[in-house]
Amino acid sequence: MNQGLMLHCGAKRVTREDLHNVITPIPTDTWQPVPHYEIAMLVATEAEGRGFKIVDEGYGLNPSGSKMFGVLKFQREGNPEFTRALGIRNSHDKSLALGLTVGLSVFVCDNLCFGGETTIHRKHTSRIEIETLVPGAFDKLGEQFIRLERRVEELKALPVTMDEARITTVIAAEIKAIPSCDILPVLREFREPHHEEFSQRNRWNLYNSFTERAKDYSPMRADQCYRGLSRLFSLN
Repeated sequence: MNQGLMLHCGAKRVTREDLHNVITPIPTDTWQPVPHYEIAMLVATEAEGRGFKIVDEGYGLNPSGSKMFGVLKFQREGNPEFTRALGIRNSHDKSLALGLTVGLSVFVCDNLCFGGETTIHRKHTSRIEIETLVPGAFDKLGEQFIRLERRVEELKALPVTMDEARITTVIAAEIKAIPSCDILPVLREFREPHHEEFSQRNRWNLYNSFTERAKDYSPMRADQCYRGLSRLFSLN
């Protein structure tokens, strides 16, 4: 089961096939919503066609089914610490543009790290050609994965004091990456991490203190958290 996509606040976990049952609103002349199932199928098919072996995937819907979030994880040889992942978001209510974002999934805890680059970021208009957009996005994924992995290594080399962690956590709340009530839980996680692998005080482990907390967020709240953290930790 995909533990990286935690669902609370009325949201529900669904399978790719379950997305087929979500009703897509009737399009207009200027707005053409893309079915959640179509997005998921196109992404999965494109990934497998390019040699990405999907080892795990999970999807979440908000209570109305108007917003969908997904995470696909791919098999990757040679790195014992994390595997590559891909985040998907889509909406039927004009609140979110269709988006694909590269990510990493940490083996020891299943925390997720998403880069700031969105390979698709388009509002749903009648001119969208999704069958062209998805392959075009995959053309860019390889380089984005490499940049994200290099940035993680840079974060590991940056020491962080507790005072610096406090400042960063407050800033995260100010930019709404986390709610203010999570400032202390994030700091506690950084001070006494659940996983020994994150005991060294550096920027990467501080990032994982945030994402450990994000496991309790709804998919929409987690998406907002990851996007805020990508800016705060310069992951783009």
